[in-house]
Amino acid sequence: GPCTECSCASGKDPGKDPSHTKKKENGDRLCVPKIYFGTRTHKQISQISRELKRTAYSCVPMTILSSRDYTCIHPVVSHSSNRSEMCVELLEGKHGKSCSFYHGVHKLSEQPALQPAPGLSQAWDIEDLLRLGRKLRACPYFAARELLVGADIVFCPYNYLLDPQIRDSMDINLKDQVVILDEAHNIEDCARESVSYGVSERQLRAAREELDFMVSNSIRQRHHEPLRAVCCSLI
Repeated sequence: GPCTECSCASGKDPGKDPSHTKKKENGDRLCVPKIYFGTRTHKQISQISRELKRTAYSCVPMTILSSRDYTCIHPVVSHSSNRSEMCVELLEGKHGKSCSFYHGVHKLSEQPALQPAPGLSQAWDIEDLLRLGRKLRACPYFAARELLVGADIVFCPYNYLLDPQIRDSMDINLKDQVVILDEAHNIEDCARESVSYGVSERQLRAAREELDFMVSNSIRQRHHEPLRAVCCSLI
């Protein structure tokens, strides 16, 4: 028989129900969980979304979360080595400039091609999102985040689910949700990367020089001397 809990059965627009809930008979509200589908690489997300198109659930509302490295289309920021930092500077208007692509996000997130439509094959992948974004001059990165609110299925790399900092920045709450991890034997490596940090010898030497300056000028010596000792031992 037809499914009764997900939005594809009701034929309703989930955007009209931002809380994404259904009412029980006793008046309590039953939260319909999202499905978070984590993969190892962005390429695998494209493969999974293509498979979704072939199923009866191709019209279920979805989104794909990915980094600015894959979804930024700003002509300057997209060619920068630090896209995230430049994007934030533009959004804050630090240099008197703003991002026109960001201000057009609603034009992209409200596109019929990205909205669920019962009976139509509406599953899409990152390339579809980028093509629409370039056509409409709208930011795919923030459009995908807006679509998260009404999505039943959310595709993303492992670290979006495992790294608490990324979860917070993306407003991802996994409580009472469904989490599927594709090729889960790779989880251990991803978990280690999420709590690890890489630093070069040049960075350590620069940090030691700054700490030397702090200590020699009697600036919070009690705090800076142990840090300097750590830098020296690592070097």
